[in-house]
Order: sequence, then structure tokens, then C-alpha cells
Amino acid sequence: MSDPKRIPAIEMAGVSFSFGEETVLQGVSLTVNAGDFVGIIGPNGGGKTTLLRLALGVLKPSQGTVRLLGDAPEKSRIRAGYIPQETSSNKWFPISVIDVTLMGLLSRRSMFRPYTGDDRDKAAAILKELNLSHLENRSIGELSGGQRQKVLLARALVSEPQILFLDEPTASIDTMGQDEIYEYMRKINASGTTVVLVTHNVGAVSSYIRSVACVNRRLFYHPDGMLDDETIAATFGCPVDIIAHGLPHRVYHAHER
Repeated sequence: MSDPKRIPAIEMAGVSFSFGEETVLQGVSLTVNAGDFVGIIGPNGGGKTTLLRLALGVLKPSQGTVRLLGDAPEKSRIRAGYIPQETSSNKWFPISVIDVTLMGLLSRRSMFRPYTGDDRDKAAAILKELNLSHLENRSIGELSGGQRQKVLLARALVSEPQILFLDEPTASIDTMGQDEIYEYMRKINASGTTVVLVTHNVGAVSSYIRSVACVNRRLFYHPDGMLDDETIAATFGCPVDIIAHGLPHRVYHAHER
């Protein structure tokens, strides 16, 4: 049997994707090693969220191949967790924090089978770890944006995924809440979980990520986490100053045009 630590977490080869006649991604090739912490950056509309959805098999490439955890994404995504961008849509749906967390176990059980005591113990344990136990019976709509994002994190982690995808998870959260989530990401990554994080705030996560993928229709991958002027200019369409003091500190600033 293959060692899961030696099987790449994500493999993309020559992947392109279009919405109608609009090309979103073109000729993307990427290999993410198991246990990596990848930061995905790029301008709005550059294809970052599409890249995640292709990796999860939610979208099918128009060209190229995608493998997740060594298999077709439709088969292996049961072993993945996903946290979407924070949204206020459906936040007033009458469902409690504990029930949202339990939904993370649905892919591994029949939808119509009642949750077991073990299921509820797992959900309670992850909520405790995220300091959410006192909210477990509250409606999701009563929470702040940061609290809702932590509940979505609990939902993604309750099934103990091998890889975790996060799409701008701290976009609507204050600095203290962001640091708390990033520190938790560091902790689960240190335990062996591969983390793939879409973010606009590279400065904030520079001490956490190990590698960087710059996406703007095409993809530029830096497994060592170091960025250069040429890559950033190609990704964002404008000159950029790189201030690098060696890993893990990387910050960039775009010039005014």
C-alpha cells in the first residue's frame, strides 16, 4: 500500500477551465505535496476560487487532469474539508451551531441515519477546541461573522480531513479573530494536515505558509514561498516591490499607477 505522506495532495496537469467563452484558467500545472501549507494569491476574478473547486471536483476542467489525494476528486474529496468565503446568505436559517458542525460528518454517513453519540462527541470536542462550546445551542444567525467562520471551520474539521481548503476565511473578521484562525491553521498543519489557503493578505499569513501559488488565469508556483518582481507583476498586472527578509517574512506593496 502506498504511503499517503508520499502521495501528492494535489496534482494538476495542463488544466484549463472556461465559463462559456470566458477563459478562467489556462494551462495550469501544479503539484502540492502532502503536509504543505500553500497560500494562493491573485487579483479578484483571477481564478483562485475556481482552482479550489476544480481540486475538489465540483467543477470539471475543459482540458487537463486533476487528482486529489492520489485519486479522482469525486472519489477522494470525502477526505477533504472546505471553508467557503464568509457570507451572510442563509445565516438566518434556524439551525444551531452544534448541528452545523455535525453536518461535516454527512459525507461519511447516510443522510437519514440519526447522528450517533460518537458523532456528537466529535462535534462537541472540536467546538471545545475552538472555544465555541458556550455557543453550541445558539442559532448560527445570532453569531458574529468571525464566530460563524469558526463554526464553518469546526464543520470542516470534525471529519478529520487530510487536506483543508479555505477560501478567504478571514475576509470579514477583525485582526484578533484572523490571528486566532491562522494560529489554528498552523496547529493542524503541524499535525500533518495539508492546508490550501486563498488570501489577499499575504503579509498576515507570511509566517504560516510554506509555498505560494500566484493565480491570474495562469498559475505561477513557488514551492519555497519566495516571490519575485516578475511573477508578481505578471500576476497582478502592475509593478510590485518585494521586501523579503528570508522565510517566513514576505511582504509586498503595489505601486500606484
